[in-house]
Amino acid sequence: MRNAISEDRVRLVSREQARRRAILLGIGALLVLALSPLFSHHVVPGADAALAGRSHLAVLCLVALHALFAPVHGFFHAMFLGGLLYATWDRLRAAMLARRALATLQPKPPREGDVVWRSAQAAGLDPGRISVVTGLPSAAFTVGWRHPRVYIARETADSLTLEQLSAVVAHENAHLRRRDPLRLSLLRFVSCTLFWLPAFRRLAADISDEAEILADDAAATAVRPLVLASAIVQVAKRASRTPVSTAAVGFHSAALLDRRVRRLLGQEPAPASHLTRRSLLGAALALSLVLTSGTVMAHPLTTGNSIDDAPHCQDHEVSVVHHLFCVFDRVEHSPADCPHGTH
Repeated sequence: MRNAISEDRVRLVSREQARRRAILLGIGALLVLALSPLFSHHVVPGADAALAGRSHLAVLCLVALHALFAPVHGFFHAMFLGGLLYATWDRLRAAMLARRALATLQPKPPREGDVVWRSAQAAGLDPGRISVVTGLPSAAFTVGWRHPRVYIARETADSLTLEQLSAVVAHENAHLRRRDPLRLSLLRFVSCTLFWLPAFRRLAADISDEAEILADDAAATAVRPLVLASAIVQVAKRASRTPVSTAAVGFHSAALLDRRVRRLLGQEPAPASHLTRRSLLGAALALSLVLTSGTVMAHPLTTGNSIDDAPHCQDHEVSVVHHLFCVFDRVEHSPADCPHGTH
């Protein structure tokens, strides 16, 4: 029986590790695909060499294409700048809200020998890195980017057994050691910057879920898994849905309750992803536009910065869209009149 449970556990952990690698690969791919077309041709010397001196790819006019996608490329630059400002505001606001809320709640260190102090000792966490708060909206959480601390609600300490409270503290200790408040805040900063890619934000939410699962696994090595499961259920009965701040990493997550408890009971629940078809389709559309516009903008115009200034297009009295495929101009003009005839 033990071997069967062990094999099930190994299979579950292996599957979850593969899922985390896939999520990280997706995040990395979205970063490269979103940012490279925006900036590579601005900062990499010779990025435009491949298209330099060419005005066509077959019948496709690169000069007209450049003129069509220049506003699109500029729009994505503006979106990136707006996202950067929004992400900075979001993280500063989260830090200020957390600081203000904790100052109002008057956190206190655990007293030597009390239940919180003993649970910290049992979980292997320095009691000096714990604060006890009366009236805390969350049962427990970890907050702080430079010097993270664990906050425990006095009501949580009074309602749980010593072993259950030790499991909660061990879970938060895992967040503290992994510096999850800083790591997840940086991920949120990037997802806010790329707000026009909803799939990125949803992948970031998947990473946040996995941080809770990893903290459970770490805590389950310090206490019995069933004790941690019972603590999660007990906390869920009293948990508030109002977080202190998005800068904090909390113990309770209503969306993960079923998965966390079932894992600790030895079952193999299939993890749900925040990704949706709509978010993937939106990401595909946005990336196709940014990739196309970035590639086209790497093509240097012959002179000037617009189609009206390029000698290649000065003889055309048609719209940019009409000029996009030079075969149209060959139909309306004789080959001798069309400057593309020699290409």
